[in-house]
Amino acid sequence: MKNLLKKDSYYYDLPEELIAQYPLENRSSSRLLRINKSTNEIEHAIFSDIIDFFKEGDVLVLNSSKVIPARLLGYKETGARVEVFLISPINPNLWTCLVKPGRRMKIDTIIHFSESLSAKVVDYAEDGGRRIQFYIKGLNDDAITENMLMEEIKKVGEIPLPPYIARKAIESDKYTYQTVYANEDGSVAAPTAGLHFTDDLLKKIEDKGVTIVKVVLHVGLGTFRPVQAESILEHKMHSEFATISDAAVKIINDAKLEKRRIIAVGTTTIRTLESFASNKKLNSGSKWTDIFIYPGKEIQIADVLITNFHMPESTLMMLVSAFAGYDLIMQAYEIAVREKYRFFSYGDACLIY
Repeated sequence: MKNLLKKDSYYYDLPEELIAQYPLENRSSSRLLRINKSTNEIEHAIFSDIIDFFKEGDVLVLNSSKVIPARLLGYKETGARVEVFLISPINPNLWTCLVKPGRRMKIDTIIHFSESLSAKVVDYAEDGGRRIQFYIKGLNDDAITENMLMEEIKKVGEIPLPPYIARKAIESDKYTYQTVYANEDGSVAAPTAGLHFTDDLLKKIEDKGVTIVKVVLHVGLGTFRPVQAESILEHKMHSEFATISDAAVKIINDAKLEKRRIIAVGTTTIRTLESFASNKKLNSGSKWTDIFIYPGKEIQIADVLITNFHMPESTLMMLVSAFAGYDLIMQAYEIAVREKYRFFSYGDACLIY
């Protein structure tokens, strides 16, 4: 019997050619593996067919966080090239970042990104990172707002594709690596389960009497951070900023009372809901969350999960195993590999219900 607190219990063999490098032309034409956690049935479908799954009274919960162009290419005053990867803001113009080359990035190093945007390394940060102060030409430090800085970053930054997409970002990634409903700047990785939805599909879902609710969790680089410890209990999750409004809480809590289905799109949505849940009810607010969900942890809010396929031995494999049951998930992944589903961010989807 598998020890579900051991990292290697969540390993599966994935041929490299199944890792999707580009999105499909039509978002909703991806394949959909339907996993019934009550009957253990596993069926194949197309994502656009998901419309038939919805019924009047359902609540569909989306993470509306938007991917920022977090990879910035600049130059030191010596002319040496530097790559800065934004991790999380400390104040409007001070960010924790990863830098390459990191070992030689000393305090007080100046970096130029454009004629108007520059930065200075002001301190060291955890995991080899740096705290970097940004400057906009012609503005005093205390006059720089979060929106001003983000506008400058959008002029020079690149969309930060995940490390398993073995290519450089192209212009179309600015659209395809973004959900159609994203509207809150802050993520450095997409909440990828939502990439399958089109505006047309969401309209059809609403027309069936489904209420669509948005929450926010800004996805951090920790989503790609591998579990190093053999015991998953020793794994430290990175914190991510999450928000859920009073209006969203009322809709979801009312649905729970009336035993209507809560359908979460993505593991980030599950983590947001569970971060604000207590005794199977939601509370509103904003917070930094490092919630870690693995088998043995109860999922209090969502009844259904729409998600992508996740990396072996990742915290997301552990989350979906908690949601559906370990044996069923491992069986489903074995089938997905055998049937040559497309994996990870630009890959196919699962419906777990």
